[in-house]
Amino acid sequence: MRAEWNETAVQDGSVETERALRQDLAAAFRIAARLGWHESVGNHFSAAVSEDGAWFLMNPKWRHFSEVTASDLVLLDADDGATMETADAPDPSAWCIHGTVHRLNPAARVLFHCHPPNATVLAALKDPSMKPIDLNTARFFGKVAIDLGFGGMADEAQEGRRIAETLGGNPVLIMGNHGLSVAAPTVAEAFEHLYLFERAAGTLLSAYASGQPLSVMSDNLAAKTAVEWEPYSGMGAAHFAHWKRRLDAEEPDYRN
Repeated sequence: MRAEWNETAVQDGSVETERALRQDLAAAFRIAARLGWHESVGNHFSAAVSEDGAWFLMNPKWRHFSEVTASDLVLLDADDGATMETADAPDPSAWCIHGTVHRLNPAARVLFHCHPPNATVLAALKDPSMKPIDLNTARFFGKVAIDLGFGGMADEAQEGRRIAETLGGNPVLIMGNHGLSVAAPTVAEAFEHLYLFERAAGTLLSAYASGQPLSVMSDNLAAKTAVEWEPYSGMGAAHFAHWKRRLDAEEPDYRN
């Protein structure tokens, strides 16, 4: 039997670490709502708090992104088969995706799943791949998994396992006929992946809409460009910090 969760199980044993993680995750929900990435009161962001990834924080069932606070986040055990019978049970699709990914893929510390407009349209194409046609699209070259096994609402164990295995070690998963999932070690990195992928999807869709042939980079050039993004990885933390400063000024209750 697994040990019960306790505060010292946080990665570095610090209660403040979990508090900071809760506040970052709550901030991500508020920002996503501002940018129009929310889907009614559905979709979910989660973050692991235990070293094995099994214990994780996630938004409560059917709470609008714009209202989520740090204390609202529910602590769940991905290995607890009775989770869906509890008072704090998430909706079935949330448990299917996030519970399975955190249980099977501990490297995916933070997982965002949502249906942002551009990425969702891209996921609806017969070929939903991200073509490298500019800097932002090339940033994701070789880093995007594609799941074309859509089987309806993601609420069955087999669906969750397929999603987790297809994501693997990639930061981005295009879910055909569904939406998008992104994974990263931190909330700030996951947010940056989501932000730039949504912009990249918009660029690609606009290029398609022009009716002109795409100027797709060669694999060598796209791979070179993707590598050249690596020294700029600190942009994500700076960008997320900017948004948190805005929230601190305009919606400070997210930290509660």
